[in-house]
Amino acid sequence: MKFRYAALCVALLATCATPVTAKPAAKANHSASALYAAALADPARPAADRERDVARLPAQLLAFAQVKKGQRVGDFVTGGGYVTRVLAPAVGPTGHVYAFQPAEFMKFKASYADDLKALDAAYANVDAVPGPFAAPAFPAGLDTIITVQNFHDLYLKPFAVDTGAKASAALFAALKPGGTLVVVDHSAKAGTGTTLSDSLHRIDKAAVIAALTKAGFKLEAESALYAHAADPRTANVFDPSIRGKTDQFALRFRKPR
Repeated sequence: MKFRYAALCVALLATCATPVTAKPAAKANHSASALYAAALADPARPAADRERDVARLPAQLLAFAQVKKGQRVGDFVTGGGYVTRVLAPAVGPTGHVYAFQPAEFMKFKASYADDLKALDAAYANVDAVPGPFAAPAFPAGLDTIITVQNFHDLYLKPFAVDTGAKASAALFAALKPGGTLVVVDHSAKAGTGTTLSDSLHRIDKAAVIAALTKAGFKLEAESALYAHAADPRTANVFDPSIRGKTDQFALRFRKPR
């Protein structure tokens, strides 16, 4: 009888314990969702950004990147500032965003320099970080770095052949141990490596994984968030027939502790 009673107690304790361990995870998910919703509702975001949300899925991107309030994050190749303007309210006043714009891009297109200055001026928790494409001047110890549709640019012909390797190493160095790097880019056909970066502005997912693994990163997760099976991956991403509907991969890498 004592054995049966003890077994029953163990079973009851196990049953009662299950909700206790499940609640914090559910609460954390709800809290993150509320944080991302508030970030997207930030009145500082321009109407043009809000119109792009349907395709760019910023809340899902933040969730995949596991962005949290108070983090120090980097936006690698800020462009017009879309991702930075999502990150700034998401990390909040106790967090910080470092918006990197390659000097080469600003030389090619003056508006990129203007956009970077505007971001720096508009947000107290955003610092502009200009510099060479191969050597982003991020401070050390970042929690997360996000780069969207720009990793393939590291392999454009105007840049030195080691630009991709140098930039990958710099991103690795900027993250704290355990920090993450999220890469979103236009998919090229398997086996094409980096050869279509110029002609189609696409890159083979395997080439990204190989470059970042060589730099020391570990691939942690992949998301089909931006997958478009109908894209044959043979057209330039700026072609009107495919623009906004390209097949894209999303990868999350982690720097080992």
